[in-house]
Amino acid sequence: MRHPLIFYLGHTAAFFINKLLASRLIDKRINDKIEAMVAIGVDEMSWDDMDNSRYDWPSVQSMQAYRDQVRARVIDFIQNMRIDLPVSWDSPAWIIMMGIEHERIHLETSSVLIRQLPIEWVQPQPHWPVCSQARCQREDVPENSLIDIKGERVRQGKNDATYGWDNEYGIEFKDVESFKAGRMVVSNAEYFEFVQTGGYHNPRWWDDEGWAWREFSAAEMPTFWIGSGSCPDFLKLRLMSEELPMPWDWPAEVNQLEASAFCRWKSSKTGTSLQLLCEAEWYLLRKQVQGDQSDWQDAPGNINLTKWASPCPVDTFAQGDFFDIVGNVWQWTTTPINSFEGFRVHPLYDDFSVPTFDSKHFLVKGGSWISTGNEAIKSSRYAFRRHFFQHSGFRYALSSYKETIMVNPYETDAMVVQYLDFQYGAVCFNVQNYAKQLVEIATSLCNGRQRALDMGCATGRASFELARYFEQVVGMDYSARFIDVAQQFANSGYFRYAFPTEGDLLEYCEIRLSDSDLGPKQAERIKFVQGDACNLKPQGDLYDLVLAANLIDRLHEPKQFLQSITTMIRSGGILLLSSPYTWFEECTPKNNWLGGFHENGEALTTYQALQRLLADNFEEACPSQDIAFVIRETARKHQHTVAHVTAWRKR
Repeated sequence: MRHPLIFYLGHTAAFFINKLLASRLIDKRINDKIEAMVAIGVDEMSWDDMDNSRYDWPSVQSMQAYRDQVRARVIDFIQNMRIDLPVSWDSPAWIIMMGIEHERIHLETSSVLIRQLPIEWVQPQPHWPVCSQARCQREDVPENSLIDIKGERVRQGKNDATYGWDNEYGIEFKDVESFKAGRMVVSNAEYFEFVQTGGYHNPRWWDDEGWAWREFSAAEMPTFWIGSGSCPDFLKLRLMSEELPMPWDWPAEVNQLEASAFCRWKSSKTGTSLQLLCEAEWYLLRKQVQGDQSDWQDAPGNINLTKWASPCPVDTFAQGDFFDIVGNVWQWTTTPINSFEGFRVHPLYDDFSVPTFDSKHFLVKGGSWISTGNEAIKSSRYAFRRHFFQHSGFRYALSSYKETIMVNPYETDAMVVQYLDFQYGAVCFNVQNYAKQLVEIATSLCNGRQRALDMGCATGRASFELARYFEQVVGMDYSARFIDVAQQFANSGYFRYAFPTEGDLLEYCEIRLSDSDLGPKQAERIKFVQGDACNLKPQGDLYDLVLAANLIDRLHEPKQFLQSITTMIRSGGILLLSSPYTWFEECTPKNNWLGGFHENGEALTTYQALQRLLADNFEEACPSQDIAFVIRETARKHQHTVAHVTAWRKR
């Protein structure tokens, strides 16, 4: 499912060269072919997404020779690089630390890959000792219990001076209600009851993804259990390079799908509502562990490679009222990884975090026996797909917390991205913000300031601008995608999107209402709704202003819209229309065009048609004018358009 091990032997070395080149700190490659072949790791899109491609992999000897060359090159760089304190993202030392921490990650993930190899391919090594403590009888394993944790407000986000990945930075406060958490992580003995009662054959305990994985994998019990669940006395546990008689008091190592299924089964059995911890709940437990990895004289648990090259009994390392808050095995959570407010993508590793903000990668917390460096610190945030295997177990909680699953903001479709950038992005070629200009014109003409309608609001910039002046604003668009984004922006005050700059290259952008001097005061005045401009529902209250920007030449029946909207504007109210009048038959059948054609042999412009159509109910409130706008398509391609703006006051 992942690359063969030879990939990782070269990948961690090539990472140094590729990042140093990207940062222009070196100017020469060592081996073009290897550095291209092993540049990017793999995160398969699904558990059944098999990759049958083949590569002409180098031999172990040639890859080791490449590693030696890289090592010499990097050591030379370190000895000669300039170090300014404090070390920041822009420092050469940060790139070196990034390479070191990247290698620590692959030390751990490669140990999982080795664990999945046929046992005859590997052999124990004296430098990797296995824990000798184990209870081999299930009845000897201590019973798990729930301990009360008082709720409080939790601050998340890195605030120390150790190295961090970009997803750790920023800040998030979460109010956590009181809950109960398991004193220990779930042991093999506790998990075995789920296996023994047919848990792997009852779809009741699994969600759709979990059951589909179970059916595909034909799993009968945890992947690293060897033998048959019907013969527990003969079960073994597969470690990295050996098999042991089942240590029943060691953690049950499963994926997140299995852990979640167990919690549903356990909830039914106990009549409670058990689930995995969320990230913020884990932080409350973490308060019982003193210090952090960089300060430990002696690690408080089976972590940082200071104890064994394997898990150990779940009651070995007491940490406050609990065991194994950190160390032994990672603990799956209910929390899909996302970004904290203030998150910025590190420009030299822009695909480390962003691709995982997709509601499919779930956080693991606490570290395992092989977690070192950044992986072992409190603020680390690592996430994997739910079917992945790490050295991961789980702790259950009796909690009312419900996770909010968010869609990856960086996977917004192209049209939404373009409008976000158009409406909230930087000024291009000194052409001022289009929505803001239109609102300034409209509000200068309005007598009433009660209700405004932004018809065809897209991602909502004009709606927010109108909310500076009007008590109530309705932002309406035919596209649910636009409305969803506008509402998310109103709720959170910020939004992120990936803008295509050149080919496959992306610019990761973050916009904030505060950057435009907007905020909750404006957001609470807006109601974003989906609606069809050509099929408007009657409104209870009339509008003082209707703004229709770049709309009429994109409607199937623009005349129908003008007739309907007239009845929704109060006497003295304003209808502001702007459009470049670019009529296309794929949007508007030609017989529905308002203008842009010959009538009785004479040219009929859209402006002339509007004067004719609106004459009975409106008078022009001011002279028409042209307003330019620029839409960025890529870093070097822009649309420069001139819209015709007309304002009509209802009689």
